[in-house]
Amino acid sequence: MEHMRRRSQYIFTLLANAYWLFLWKSPIYQGPLKKICFPGLNCHSCPAATMSCPLGALQNLLAALRPGIHTGQLHIGAYVLGSLGLTGSVAGRMPCGWICPFGLLQEWLFRLPVPKIPFWRPLRRGPSLFLIVFVVLLPLLVTDLSGYGSVWFCKYVCPAGTLEAGIPLLSLDQGLRSAAGRLFAYKLVILILLLTWCVFTSRAFCRAVCPLGAVYGLFNRVSWLQFRFHPDRCVQCKACLTVCPTGVSFYNGLDDINSDSCIRCLRCLSICPANAVSMEFSPIRKDIRKAVVTTGS
Repeated sequence: MEHMRRRSQYIFTLLANAYWLFLWKSPIYQGPLKKICFPGLNCHSCPAATMSCPLGALQNLLAALRPGIHTGQLHIGAYVLGSLGLTGSVAGRMPCGWICPFGLLQEWLFRLPVPKIPFWRPLRRGPSLFLIVFVVLLPLLVTDLSGYGSVWFCKYVCPAGTLEAGIPLLSLDQGLRSAAGRLFAYKLVILILLLTWCVFTSRAFCRAVCPLGAVYGLFNRVSWLQFRFHPDRCVQCKACLTVCPTGVSFYNGLDDINSDSCIRCLRCLSICPANAVSMEFSPIRKDIRKAVVTTGS
């Protein structure tokens, strides 16, 4: 299963960054595929990117919401919201574990042979805070004189943007290099700090920062894909916790097996020696079906 997941990560990373003509043509692809929201964190402005980042699209939507209301041209962003909602409803946070290129990078870094540092659990609230503050509130409320907001997370935080767009574009365009100032230097420091943290702590960015993971995590307990823990079968070997990249501890009741931190990598399902973890995929969950049957009878 792990080999299948790794292949999936490689394939989607290549699909999301398949525009290699940027070396000879326009530095940023603007074709029809750019209208599609890629399910993982992959910067829209990356020279090789073929699709858009849902976080960037969501911020742009909220940043232009107030001027749209004033001019009577309100765009609710049904496609962006629908893409996030559909993906989350079907698989929850599974794109983080099977699709996201930045998640793959974090896993590569964590494999480096250095002493590891455990993740401080209170930081798990970080993705929700970044989602609320940087993705929703700041683009919506902090505006310029014309009423437009800014893409705060992309501009001031996102390490994927610096790595995939900022560094390549500066290397390709001498004019941009001369114009790069303190903002790029600040973003570069953020990138280095986060990547260094990911060397010592598994999926540190996913667990403490990523707003896209927070969005998908909201669906984990209600998505079509669900996991079940069978405590009567559990032998308390802790194998599930040992292999979990985000530290979900359900064997002892500390976390729900469908916690919003779970990236659905399926490692726990594969490693459990007692088959205490099972998976089901259905548009109608068993507990809902049972309630309907009980009510009907």
